[in-house]
Amino acid sequence: MRRIVAFNRVSADGYFSPPDGNLNWTVPDETIDNEAAAECERAMKAGQRGTLLFGRKTYEAFESFWPHALRYADAAPDPHKPGRSSTAMRAMAVFINDADKIVFSRTRKDVTWNNSRLLHAIDPREIERLKSEAGPDIMIFGSGEVTSELVKHGLIDEFRFVVGPILLGEGRVLVHGVTSRPALQLTESRAYPSGNVLLRYARRA
Repeated sequence: MRRIVAFNRVSADGYFSPPDGNLNWTVPDETIDNEAAAECERAMKAGQRGTLLFGRKTYEAFESFWPHALRYADAAPDPHKPGRSSTAMRAMAVFINDADKIVFSRTRKDVTWNNSRLLHAIDPREIERLKSEAGPDIMIFGSGEVTSELVKHGLIDEFRFVVGPILLGEGRVLVHGVTSRPALQLTESRAYPSGNVLLRYARRA
């Protein structure tokens, strides 16, 4: 049984992006990058292909960046900070490009990025079927509309937030339109010298 894990960077005042959706507000953290890269490399060495879920906007942002990151033999660029690159980004690029990618969109007609599949609506039964398969955790990045819909159906098992030491003042919240207020249990909190804080929450049964 696989879990769905939602990973997002959020500001200290609770926004996962400013109104224009740019990524340049995040605080770089080499340790967090290296931990994510090590997780990707462990999965690939074990022969486990990842599965990623996307809304259209996040998918198109990933599609415009990560395939090109493979051009770099060693250190690949950081999508959050132009001019910054690292070997961790290169490892993540390999994992993301190899992963199965499911994009939910009512407007796209097709998807051409390798290992991508287009679905026009979220069917909770199909998501449950994906979770019942063997393999590593299913990841969802950003994608507020999809995340909100999955929360409504109780399908996200863990939230991982990297809370950055910055105030945006305004922006987009990750989850909206959910009235049931599902309870979460804190399973890990870790502070980094950069000021970033990792918070992991599991969905209460």
